[in-house]
Formats: sequence, C-alpha cells, structure tokens
Amino acid sequence: MEQRVYILRHGTTEWSLTGQHTSRTDIPLTAEGELRARQAGQTLTALRPPGPVLVLCSPRKRAQRTADLAGLADVVTEPLLVEWDYGDYEGLTTDQIRETVPDWTVWSHPCPGGETASNVATRADDLLTRVRGAGTDVVLVGHGHFSRCLIARWLNLPIAAGVHFALDPAAVTVLGDDRGAPQIQRANVPAWQHG
Repeated sequence: MEQRVYILRHGTTEWSLTGQHTSRTDIPLTAEGELRARQAGQTLTALRPPGPVLVLCSPRKRAQRTADLAGLADVVTEPLLVEWDYGDYEGLTTDQIRETVPDWTVWSHPCPGGETASNVATRADDLLTRVRGAGTDVVLVGHGHFSRCLIARWLNLPIAAGVHFALDPAAVTVLGDDRGAPQIQRANVPAWQHG
C-alpha cells in the first residue's frame, strides 16, 4: 500500500488574518475559520480513499478545534506538531519585525528567544520518522510554517525551502511517493474545493 500524508492547516484566526506570528498564543478560530474547518473535512473525505488512518493533531486549541469541526475521529494529540516558536516575535507581523531587522523572514533569520531552524528541522524529521513508520495513511492537523517545513523535509529539502510552499488556513496538501521518490501529490487544496 502506498502511504499518503494529508496535511491540514488549522482554520483562520484573528492573528492569521492580520499576519501576526502565532505559535504559543492559543487563540480561537474565527467564525469563517470554523466554517472552513467544517468544509476541510469534506475536502479530506473527497481526497482520501476509505481505510484506516492515523490522525495526529497539534495540542493548540485552534488545531484541535479544526480537527473536531472537520469530523476527524480518534485524534491523537502530538506535541511535535506545534507551530515554529517565534520567541520574542510572537504576536508581531513581519512588517513590525522588519522595523528593527530589515528583510527578516522566519526562513532566513533567527527568532530571538524562540526555535532555531535547526531545532525545527529536527522536530520535523522526528515527526516524519513516526509518520513513515505508521503503516497507514496519516492526517496531520497543524500550523502554517511548521507544516511547510514538513513538506520541505518530506522532499528531503532544507527547512528554508518551506518558503516555496503555500498552505492557506484550512487547506490540505497531500504527500506521497512515486516509486520510492517523495512527492507532493496535491498542494494547498482550499476547503471549499472538492473532487
């Protein structure tokens, strides 16, 4: 059986709307975020063949609520799925950070008081080792930057390559293999697009 990994980003929050970096702050989904999370469940049903699945979810409330609204069953809380820890940049937008650190991005610069790219890469690799050993399809419900890191590491790319992968709130990306070569099978499928 060819394993597939379905990455579902949590629905929209107030901070994802404003572009504020959100890792440890546990804020709820917006009404729109809740609607899209429900629709994401339909998207997963349309994309995933019937059969066993392991569902792993970040412990953050926004991810847990997304999994619940998407109708995912037997959800296992997975601490490795938390968002990149932005440290002192928590709650700030990129423009605010760039007032003191020109050209800053999470992909190219450090997050003082937070995780390093190396820390995030190790965490992503540890999670993917667990996923590869699951022996079944896996759904990962998590966050924007860390999910993009997972995509990069699935493809054996450096963590900074995550910049090249979009993943909107409540969107799904499907990872798999083509005769042993890791691939992206579907990318950033919006919650309202089915089939």
